[in-house]
Parts: sequence; structure tokens; C-alpha cells
Amino acid sequence: MASEKFKLEVGVMENPRHRDLLGISQKIITVLAIIFTLFQLYTAFFGIFESMLQRSLHLTFALVLAVLLFKPTKKAKVTNRIQWFDWILLGGVLFSFGYVILNSYELASRLAYVTPLDKLQLVAGVIGILVLLEVARRIMGPAFAIIIGVSLLYALFGEHLPGLLQHRGYNLGWIVDHLFFTTEGIFGIPAGVSSTYIFIFILFGTFLEKTGAGDFFISAALSTMGKYRGGPAKTAVVASGFMGMLSGSAVANVVTTGAFTIPLMKKLGYEKHFAGAVEAVASSGGQFMPPIMGAAAFIIAEFTGIPYLKVAAAAVIPALLYYTSVGFMVHFEAVKLGLEGMPKSQLPNFKKVMKAGFHYLIPVVAIIYFLIKGYSPLKAGLYAIITVVAVTVLKSILIRGESSRFVWGDFPEAFEQGAKNVIEVAVACGAAGIIIGVVSLTGIGLRFSSIIIALAGGSKILGLFFTMLTAIILGMGLPTVAAYIIQAALIVPALVGMGLPLLAAHLFAFYFAIISAVTPPVALAAYAGAGVAGSDPSKTAWTAFRLAIAAFIVPYMFAFGPALILIGTPAKIALGTITALLGVVALAGAAEAWFLKKTNLLERTLLFAGALSLIKSGWLTDIAGVIIIAIVIFLQKARKEKHFPSSSGGESVGRRTDFN
Repeated sequence: MASEKFKLEVGVMENPRHRDLLGISQKIITVLAIIFTLFQLYTAFFGIFESMLQRSLHLTFALVLAVLLFKPTKKAKVTNRIQWFDWILLGGVLFSFGYVILNSYELASRLAYVTPLDKLQLVAGVIGILVLLEVARRIMGPAFAIIIGVSLLYALFGEHLPGLLQHRGYNLGWIVDHLFFTTEGIFGIPAGVSSTYIFIFILFGTFLEKTGAGDFFISAALSTMGKYRGGPAKTAVVASGFMGMLSGSAVANVVTTGAFTIPLMKKLGYEKHFAGAVEAVASSGGQFMPPIMGAAAFIIAEFTGIPYLKVAAAAVIPALLYYTSVGFMVHFEAVKLGLEGMPKSQLPNFKKVMKAGFHYLIPVVAIIYFLIKGYSPLKAGLYAIITVVAVTVLKSILIRGESSRFVWGDFPEAFEQGAKNVIEVAVACGAAGIIIGVVSLTGIGLRFSSIIIALAGGSKILGLFFTMLTAIILGMGLPTVAAYIIQAALIVPALVGMGLPLLAAHLFAFYFAIISAVTPPVALAAYAGAGVAGSDPSKTAWTAFRLAIAAFIVPYMFAFGPALILIGTPAKIALGTITALLGVVALAGAAEAWFLKKTNLLERTLLFAGALSLIKSGWLTDIAGVIIIAIVIFLQKARKEKHFPSSSGGESVGRRTDFN
């Protein structure tokens, strides 16, 4: 394949949970999705409505589309039409959430808890909670629905529980009032962020994809990384990082960029399960990649009161550490297998790629510019969308003979896809609001934090460890956004109580909610990678876990050394970054049993010890970690080199110890 003829087509896999609707049903969904997007754009241009009205309209659109689009179960036999019970569910959505829409201003001015709910309001609230619970089950599976159900039962019957779990007791009316008719529950902060910032940024990502930015990012990554050892795998790491920050979904990223990178990795010589695992790990980390960071960064900003731009800036070094660790894991594996880079004739030309697609970088730069200038994330995202369209149209006008990937007729399709892409996040935010509402109503958050602190015995490392376990367990069955929101309500206050900076505590929980996508036994991103690679899901999941093992150290690094999230002097930040980079490379070497060459048991143990020494910031631990790693380098250079046959028939793997 000549580089000048290189063409990339990334196919988007259909969501297996969607119905296969045709005809009038499909047209109704299309029209509703476009209206949904137009509503969001209108409020972005002219100002958002009163909180209850904005959030209830947003959730109504999302829930109606979810009922129409999503099958009641994954194994549902009838998938080509909407069934009778779906119409009942749809009626429940329109009745309950429609009541809030029609009475939003009255509800906003009423005295909650003081003015009792009338029978109509009570019925509307109960139905609204139940239909939201059912839609959340359809979209995110039974685990999330069970967690919400348990929280509701706790609100109703928690007064009968013993000890710290007991609360004062609340009747049904009080609970419904709090969860459905105030901004403390379903229409709380997560729904507010979803109905403003998140929708606009997801729409921005959709517009970029429609214009061909996905092709550009992968081509640029392949043209720069493809020539090195394990080139396609390194391409997956770089490209998936860029695409993941736009989509905010590890699974969606796997099935898009993976459709191209996984076959390339297999062709080069990587085993199927390894190719799928690389894509899964790279795709998951995209949600931590600034400046967009998927969706949860906006919720972090709202919860903490820290400006979004500062949250994104704080994530820069941890994201660098994550992708450095994954990149070296891939490199060490390539060296072990004796894999070479791709021939230059099969790679796209970097200059030609940049010449053809440099304009895709302008909207990303525009977002950063508008945020730095003090624009709200809502306006920054809106102007970035306008920038995408403007630069694409301008290029097609200036360069005659070249057809733009995005034409005016594509607007409706982009609007429709943008609305569909936000459904899962919107429903997750609304449903997670039930949990947050129960936590704020019953005060269980403070008591749960006390339990965590008591179990940890005041130890920060134990508190972090318990938080990690909770985040991973929750994230196994939940989207990243939902897993993080629950953590923010229950666990994060405990970390702050142990002395962690507020932003470090939130980012710690967020980071492990992301990593859960590649942590067995339920590793959704890895399973998606296995589907594309045609490999064994379990083997792919455990390989992904091994590849991500070095990344598990990163949150502890910025928890113990907040300089890594830009808290501290420039000198501390620079020193912390350098030692942290050394630590993740050492841990990658320990995990892969390869550093400058194949490691023996002693060298592997020393690498692991050196990496752990670099977790905690401080002169003594840093010096100890550097000395230990230096000893490994000395031992490897002094040890007589063994030769291994290269799979490509070239020089031995043992002699090829460079990092190219």
C-alpha cells in the first residue's frame, strides 16, 4: 500500500443493545434526536433555562429516545418494532417528567418538604423514579439498577438498621419530594452538567468524527509510530488516546479505532488476545486525556467548584504517565517477540497527512483558547463546533477538486448521532442523582466516610486502597460517569478527611473508575476488544489487566505527590514528573520481564521495588528508587547477553535493545 494512496476507513459498530427499527419508527427517532440537539444548541446560544426546566427537558428527550431505541433485554427476540410495554413505559416518562416540565417554575419556587405533595405529584414522582430505574437497567444493565434499588430501600427502611447505618426515617412523600421535585436528586448536579456541558462536547466529538478527524488522528499516529517496533500497537496507544478523549466511552473507542488498529497488530505478529488488550487499555485511558476528558471532568469541576480548565490541566501529567506506561509495555512486548516496524511503503506520509488534515487540530486548539480566555465550557464547546464546520467548509472552498468529508446535508445526521451518543451519559447522570439524593437526605455519606476512615485506621494508604477497590468494583458494571458519581458521594469525602487535596481525591476515584473497564472479571472494554480481534474474552481481559498494571501506580503517585496534579512549585512538579516517569517505566519492565533485555527474577524484583519506592514523593524514597533502577541497568549491562531468534529473520532480539 503506497503511502500517497493510503486511505483509512473506520467503521462504527452498531450498538448491540439497539433495536433494528425501520420505516416510520426509525423516522420518529431521527426527528426526535434532531429536535433534542436543536434544543441543546438553542440554550447554548441564547442561555439555559431555569434549572428544573432545562434538566427535565434534557432527561425527557434522553429517556424517550432510550425507550424507543434500546431493547428491554440483550436477548430480546423482538427487535424490529416497539412493543406494547414500551408504550406504557413511554407514557410513564411523558406523564411524570412532563409534569415537571409544565410546572417547573412553580416547583422551583415552592417550599420543598414544607408544602406537602398532593396525590398527583406523589404519583408523578413515584412513576418518574420507577421509569428512570427501568431505563437505566436497559442501558447499563442490572448491576446499576440494583445499586439504585438498594439506595431507595435504604431511604425507606434505613431507620430500622443498626449502628452507623441507621437514619432518622423518612416517609414516601418526603423521599419522593427530595428525589424528584428538588435539585438534590434526579435533577441535581450530574443532570445539570449533562444538560449543558456534556451534550455540547459530545456533539463536538460527533462533528469531528463526521468531518473525518478520526481518520486524521489514526493516520497521523500511524505515520509517526508505525516505523518503530510494534508500530501498529503504538499507533493504537496514540490514536486511541486522542479519540477516547472525544468519545468519553472506552467501549465505543475500542470498536471504532480498534476496527483498524487491531487487524494491523495481528498482521504484524501480535497474538489476537494481545492486540485486543492493547486497544482496550489505550481506549480506556482516553477518558483521562485533556483537554476534553470525555464527560466526567465537567462533573468533577461542578462537585469541587474548581474551574474546568484547572481540572483538565491537573490531568495532563497523570495522562502522560498512563500512556507512557502502556507504551513501554507494548514496546517491551514487541522486543520480546522480535517484531519490527512496518515498511515505509505501507505507511502514510506524515507531511501529506498533516497537509490534508491539519485543520482538525484547529477546533481542539480553539477549545483551549476559549477556556483560557474565560469562556464557560458550554460556550467554548459551542464555538468549537462552529470552528469545526467553518474550517472544514473553508478548506473545501479553498482547495478545488477536493470534496469535504462534511457537507451541509450531513448536519441532520450529525445532530441525530450526537443526540444518540449522549443518551447513556444522560440517563446515567439522572439515575445516579437518585443515589446522591439518598446520600444527602439520609446523611449516609458522612457515616460511610467514617466507616472507611475507621477501617483504614487513619492510614492514608489503606484508605486509598479501599477507594481503589470500591471504584473498580463499581466500574465493572457501570459507566465511568456513574461509577465516579457514586464514589464522589460516598468515598471521596473520606479521602479528603485523611488529608488528600480535594482535586487529588476526586481524580483518584475517577482514574480507577476508568481502569475498571480493563479489570477482570468484568472488563467491558477488553471484551469489546476481544470481539473485534476474534480472541478469547477472558484471555484478552487478563492480558489487558497486565498491560494496565503499571497504570495502577499512577493514582497513588499523585495522591502522595500532588505536584503531579500541578499542586506545588515548578521545581517540585518537574522533579515529581521525572521520577514518576521513571517509576512507571520500571513497573512496565517488571510486568513484562524485560528492560534493556530479558530480566531474571532478581532484576524483575528490583524493578518492582524501585517502582514502588518512587510512589511516595520525597528525597529519600526518590533516591532509593533511582539507585535500585540504576543497579538493574548495571546488572543487565554486565550480564552476558543471550541471543534470541528474531521472528522477522533479522538481528537477534537480544542485540536490539534500543527504544526505537
